[in-house]
Amino acid sequence: MEAGSGSSACSARTLAACVIGGIVLGASVLALHHAGSSAIPSLPPLDAVRRRLRRRRHRPVRVYMDGCFDMMHYGHCNALRQARALGDELIVGVISDDEIKANKGPPVTPLHERMIMVRAVKWVDDIIPDAPYAITEEFMNKLFTEYNIDYIIHGDDPCLLPDGTDAYALAKKAGRYKQIKRTEGVSTTDIVGRMLLCVRERSSDAHNHSSLQRQFSSGHGQKVDDGGSGSGTRVSHFLPTSRRIVQFSNSRGPGPDSRIVYIDGAFDLFHAGHVEILRLARELGDFLLVGIHTDQTISSTRGRHRPIMNLHERSLSVLACRYVDEVIIGAPWDVSKDMITTFNISLVVHGTIAENMDYAKDDSNPYAIPMAMGIYHRLESPLDITTSTIIRRIVANHEAYQKRNEKKEASEKKYYEGKSFVNGE
Repeated sequence: MEAGSGSSACSARTLAACVIGGIVLGASVLALHHAGSSAIPSLPPLDAVRRRLRRRRHRPVRVYMDGCFDMMHYGHCNALRQARALGDELIVGVISDDEIKANKGPPVTPLHERMIMVRAVKWVDDIIPDAPYAITEEFMNKLFTEYNIDYIIHGDDPCLLPDGTDAYALAKKAGRYKQIKRTEGVSTTDIVGRMLLCVRERSSDAHNHSSLQRQFSSGHGQKVDDGGSGSGTRVSHFLPTSRRIVQFSNSRGPGPDSRIVYIDGAFDLFHAGHVEILRLARELGDFLLVGIHTDQTISSTRGRHRPIMNLHERSLSVLACRYVDEVIIGAPWDVSKDMITTFNISLVVHGTIAENMDYAKDDSNPYAIPMAMGIYHRLESPLDITTSTIIRRIVANHEAYQKRNEKKEASEKKYYEGKSFVNGE
């Protein structure tokens, strides 16, 4: 009986609460009706609010990084890799030719080539062409509103405008700036300096039979060479690590039935011509394997001043390309039957534009075996660009690039002198 009485009392209280709630709700609706529409706040529909909250909760974090990306190298690629790790989508601004010329000097590679290079980096989701050199308030607001950018990224090295102010000051003030670690051992200034050194050595040291890159690899690259010009050209001081190679590598291998396409070369001063031939080669199969020749092989076939970039530098540049699945670091010059079997190669390809196109006339044709097997294919190269093309651009405008390097090297020297450890990948 006591349990029944308690249950009845609980039901009565519940009924009373419902009645009172109904009266209050009815009175509120009646009051709003008499007050008119002006008393009703302008609120979005509940479904719209839910959709907006859902989008905000699941919206990817978008980060922005800009740059000249002139003569794009593995240092640029590593910066983009680090930037991508700070968000879900990476949008890259490629600075216009005019902006580069006004702030740094003439670019070596024009905008359309630089866009090909940046778009091919596997960590890049989208690009913005003709980006300004300085992050103005107008452009920053455009990034935030039109491109839904959450953070603006740059390396720990200072980026100063001609008036000495920080190019990223506004982004820092807005609290939307993040910093990554600069990749040691390489810069466009450094690479241009190597080529200028190469030009000087060709004219002044005809009796030196060691390649420029072998001099770098033998430890001479740690010094600063001024070649009598006082420019302080910094030669390669790249320190390869296994971790960096892992960071750039793909974790996937070919499937058991994959059509594996093989292409080899020096891939020195990795450029838009390389990217485009790799893109076409990848379209011919399911897995693209790239063989990268040793420094010694390149020196013996293309002259003692080649390559400009050493084997590990060239390997990282190729690994960063979205069209490449795997590389052979130090691939043999000849494509042998054993190599074809080992890697299960279905097709061997070569472009129509390359540094050495006389291989077919030689007694030791490196592609003789794949040709005999009927698995060799010659690809029409989309761009008429080679490593020599890039070098000729430097030589043709030697004085302008020398002045550009002298100016940039002063700021790089200041950076290295005041450098402190920055935690990063």
